[in-house]
Amino acid sequence: MDILGLIGRDKYLFTNDILDHASELTKEVSNSRFLVLGGAGSIGQAVTKEIFKRNPKKLHVVDISENNMVELVRDIRSSFGYIDGDFQTFALDIGSLEYDAFIKADGLYDYVLNLSALKHVRSEKDAFTLMRMVDVNIFNTDKTIQQSIKSGVKKYFCVSTDKAANPVNMMGASKRIMEMFLMRNSEKISISTARFANVAFSDGSLLHGFNQRIQKRQPIVAPNDIKRYFVTPQESGELCLMSCIFGENRDIFFPKLSESLHLITFAEIAVRYLKQQGYKPYLCTSEDEARDLAKSLPETGYWPCLFTESDTTGEKDFEEFFTEAEILDMERYENLGVIKNVLSYDAELLAFFEKSIREMKQQLAWSKEDILQLFVKILPAFSHKEMGKYLDSKM
Repeated sequence: MDILGLIGRDKYLFTNDILDHASELTKEVSNSRFLVLGGAGSIGQAVTKEIFKRNPKKLHVVDISENNMVELVRDIRSSFGYIDGDFQTFALDIGSLEYDAFIKADGLYDYVLNLSALKHVRSEKDAFTLMRMVDVNIFNTDKTIQQSIKSGVKKYFCVSTDKAANPVNMMGASKRIMEMFLMRNSEKISISTARFANVAFSDGSLLHGFNQRIQKRQPIVAPNDIKRYFVTPQESGELCLMSCIFGENRDIFFPKLSESLHLITFAEIAVRYLKQQGYKPYLCTSEDEARDLAKSLPETGYWPCLFTESDTTGEKDFEEFFTEAEILDMERYENLGVIKNVLSYDAELLAFFEKSIREMKQQLAWSKEDILQLFVKILPAFSHKEMGKYLDSKM
């Protein structure tokens, strides 16, 4: 599959930046010990492979998904073979006691990279999954930073999201609050992060779903009014590694907007995807029509598609990597921009957030509105777009 062609590009974004710093990257990675958290997700696998191929002294990978971890190892062995360093994977929940014991037994790392996250807007549809999003995106991050400080890690990297800039959904807001916790911890350990666009064909994404629909002989569904920036899995790994190794304390790396990185609709990608698969799109007017035609239409060289306007909660009208209030360094790299943050956070506000969430958990009772109001208190400018409809209610 030609991912670059599908997202309207013919070259990778960061090739020159990687080449310009190739010797520094290789030298630092080959002399360092790494722990990658959430390393079996799409971005985590990409980061792990970028580290592995530069022959690190130690590379430990933790992820809750046992199956994805198996595939990661098979992929690495099939692509790169072996390294002299200590490469191991651990199927562990970062929030568990088992993970804590693992860190206590072998917590000696130079770099910790946290790629674990609940990334779907649909995860905010109910109060219980939303609380897990708060745990994973905010408190597990804070916990692993505290452990890194205690064990003498020299650098902590955590992936954020473009949706954290002026967030309109709870997922983006959770990442923005996570950035506030990062700021608090940056007084004790060097921290860098990254915001970037959608990773094309990442696990669970709409584009990844195109593969599933073809395999299962089901209609292709996509919004025709939402435009997004896309990076490839490899680019996501390169961006994270560059920020981890070269980012100064409190830096946020992001891809510069250029002719190469441009907005494209999901429907446009769907049409290109079907062409690569040897099909032309047949535009349907309803889910029932699309489901029915999926039984017979592919034999004619057409695939049933339903392209509609978005009407679900949490969809941002446009994407942005930084806000007007943030200070930028656009000169250091060719295609990487850097947000330069000064130390600034409200300790009392973060303590109030921790206390409020703790009290909700102790009572084993909370509503989505409870968490939303807490988010608004922490982020007064947070403009949540509630449409009363979520992606789970659509095909």
